[in-house]
Amino acid sequence: MKLSLGENKKCFVFPQGDIEDLDKINNILKKVGGKPKKQELQDFGILTKGKSLPDFIISFKEDLHTIIVIECKKNISKHSSSMLDSPKDYPVDGALFYAKHLKESYNVIAIGVSGTSIDKFKTTTFYWKKGENQPNKLSKINDILLEPHNYLNIIQGKKLEKEYSIDDIRVVALKMHEYLREIKMSERHKPLFIAGILISLKENAFLKNYHNYTSFNHLLKNLILAIETVLEDDNLSKKKIDYIKQAFTVLSDNTKFKEIPLGHFKSLTWYIEELELKIKPMMDNTNNTADALGIFYHEFIKYSGGDGKGLGIVLTPQHLTEFMVDLADISKDSRVVDICCGSASFLVTAMSKMFSLAKTDAEREKIRRDGLYGVEFDPELHVLALANMIIRKDGKSNIIQGDCFNKKNTKFLKEQNINVGLINPPYSQKDREELEFVEHMLDILSSNALGVCVVPMSCAIGTKFKQTRERLFSKHKLLAVFSMPDDIFYPTGTNVCVMVWQAHTPHNPNEETFFGYYKEDGFEKRKKLGRIDVKNRWESIKKEWLYLYKNKDVKIGMTARKAVNHSDEWLCEAYMQTDYSKLKQDDFEQTIRDYAAYLVKNGVSDKSET
Repeated sequence: MKLSLGENKKCFVFPQGDIEDLDKINNILKKVGGKPKKQELQDFGILTKGKSLPDFIISFKEDLHTIIVIECKKNISKHSSSMLDSPKDYPVDGALFYAKHLKESYNVIAIGVSGTSIDKFKTTTFYWKKGENQPNKLSKINDILLEPHNYLNIIQGKKLEKEYSIDDIRVVALKMHEYLREIKMSERHKPLFIAGILISLKENAFLKNYHNYTSFNHLLKNLILAIETVLEDDNLSKKKIDYIKQAFTVLSDNTKFKEIPLGHFKSLTWYIEELELKIKPMMDNTNNTADALGIFYHEFIKYSGGDGKGLGIVLTPQHLTEFMVDLADISKDSRVVDICCGSASFLVTAMSKMFSLAKTDAEREKIRRDGLYGVEFDPELHVLALANMIIRKDGKSNIIQGDCFNKKNTKFLKEQNINVGLINPPYSQKDREELEFVEHMLDILSSNALGVCVVPMSCAIGTKFKQTRERLFSKHKLLAVFSMPDDIFYPTGTNVCVMVWQAHTPHNPNEETFFGYYKEDGFEKRKKLGRIDVKNRWESIKKEWLYLYKNKDVKIGMTARKAVNHSDEWLCEAYMQTDYSKLKQDDFEQTIRDYAAYLVKNGVSDKSET
């Protein structure tokens, strides 16, 4: 929960020393006196002199009648007393002490917090409605801190909303990975378990009642029923429904999991709460272009001890996904396909862009119904893509599980008049080159449609994939190629480039193609965090990249224009002018080292020796 003292986007945060600025609240607290060591919750008598103030009070811009009162203590063991009657020593008791006086004029959300570490803390939240005699404990959000406006959403029965946060995603993913490993859940079932819970939370009855179930078996049974209900409503086949359900049916025999009491840390209820309150709100927020679910799975699998290859997950970095969507010149009327869609990150990003351009509900419904198409061969990744779309109520019926080269699938997609293709094809496959996937995507698209792909740089070198490159040029036009940062897919070591193609327009070798040397995206590597935009440079860098491309500007050391044929090199490095003003001694020394390594590798003798 990232807040500043004072004014924030949706609220004001007042620390203890600034509460005097809240005249009405300040006057109430003056009458209350000091905070007593002991006082029953229903006792409104003034037992001490002076004035005591809450650690924090939060007021809302959109609701002047509701406030949050927060009391904090360091010691977790002194979180709350059994009778909630010791306001001076326990944060929960203290928050309720202030709430019982302030509720005469406000709806009060009272939060007690103990602990000093984000990894080890406790919270308990009550809602004391204005004028009522008793507070209502919000058990669902025990030990969770939310953005202030989401407390309002909870008491008003609205959906939670959350801005995309990679840090929050990583914390949840790491915890869930560690705890599922403790109960010996298989790597194969972990993603299905997470996807199934997120799908179940679309079923309103389950969402409202899951916290009330007292039996593990009863909760599990109703969770599975909720999954079935949602998927049947979306006309999914029984086979697909059974595939998702199997991750939960095996839980009925997991003794370790069943022994954890519901409502307790690491219980089945805990997983549902964490996903409902921390991940799902990011996915529900249509203003988020990031594929929160895909990134969550990427982080989740990464902590399993690898880069996701076991499940076939090689997630395209989110900023690269956004750049490629911008290159595709998508409109609200676009029809977009990804024939190797994985968890559907390209489709989610494209959908968010299209939604931002749509002005009416009818236009948004058209995008959901006709705007997004995908194919995924791997059944487990297909389930992730379905979950991603089902949770957003978008496009799930147009995501096919199967081979993108299958004649039936190809025929269906060709009939849809699709005018945008996006793809990060599988790398290093035995039976298919990366460019064959690109070729197939372009063949599916309508005439003059745009196809944007990210592929290994080896695809752009004239000595490789000669026949495929020749076929591509005979049918489609290469508009642009951009060399990407060497470590953009860190921790995997693949160097990649992005290509932009115009479908069904044969390439004219006398026309210029645009080339970009886009090696600096502003991201830096950080331990345990990967590559992150530390200095918030990406947006301005992306803006320049797109400007140079749209205007076909030649910038020394960065871009070039060159007419090429299928056997030429398709990389900016071969054609751009060097910007000598940026060369350093290190660059010169590195070139000499590279040349020396080349000589050794190729067995070339030094002719200068006499």
